[in-house]
Amino acid sequence: MSFQVCSLLGFICIQFSWFNNASKGSYFSWISMIAFWFTGILLGFYLFHIVEKFYKIPWLRIEFVFCSLWTLLYVIAAILAVTVRDNPHSAAAFFAFVATAAYAMDAFVKWRAVRAGGLAQGTRVVSKQTTSTVNTPPREGY
Repeated sequence: MSFQVCSLLGFICIQFSWFNNASKGSYFSWISMIAFWFTGILLGFYLFHIVEKFYKIPWLRIEFVFCSLWTLLYVIAAILAVTVRDNPHSAAAFFAFVATAAYAMDAFVKWRAVRAGGLAQGTRVVSKQTTSTVNTPPREGY
């Protein structure tokens, strides 16, 4: 949830800048909106147990790759935002650094879960089929 808040607040800050259409502002807007929508869609998948229904998809690996990549992209966006001498860019850089820390922490958690063989949601059900034989006495005729 903190991912979405930081992404949205950073996007709003950039939009209030006079330099929002410059390349640095456009890059920041692009990074923050992709993060906002991807995280929001994943949140919806978890809320409606879609992740649990499609258990064959490697959700944890997808999230790990996304969080790792967005950690790097948010660091770049934050550094670029700091270089602009504008108050909205400075505020957006703060939210980008917070989002970077949140994505880095989540990437670490996802990495540990992938290594442990964890599931994204739900529990693993292992069904064991057993057979038994019943010895019935022979039927006697009438």
